[in-house]
Amino acid sequence: MTVVQLPEGSWWDWDVLGWNGSELRIAAGYDLTYHHGLELVFTDVHYLACPTRFSDPQFREPTSDEYETVRAHVGEVPPVVVAFDVEAVVGWKVLPCVVAAASVGIVTGLVYRYWREDLKEGERLAPFLRRPDGGH
Repeated sequence: MTVVQLPEGSWWDWDVLGWNGSELRIAAGYDLTYHHGLELVFTDVHYLACPTRFSDPQFREPTSDEYETVRAHVGEVPPVVVAFDVEAVVGWKVLPCVVAAASVGIVTGLVYRYWREDLKEGERLAPFLRRPDGGH
């Protein structure tokens, strides 16, 4: 069981920043239009059930049913099972979400979602950005 403890900050908007079949990066900030300041990085993901965009997740302990769902799909329960609830887009219902993985880490720092050259120490560009001139 893993209940994620977020650092202080405004982590209202969330989206899947990257997913390569093994590593999952979920980004958070108060407005994801231009930047984000927090990432949850899951490695060796075995099971994933969450929308690609959501707001204000409430992290909690996984239920026994969620553990059993992971076990049924994976065959075992990985070291990290993170559960959280978000509001469904339609109907104001709670949507339970689960990520089961080998590990989870928290990365903080300003990550711009638009191209800029003048990065300061601790700042970086989102991985999906490409140089405007076509270079790397």
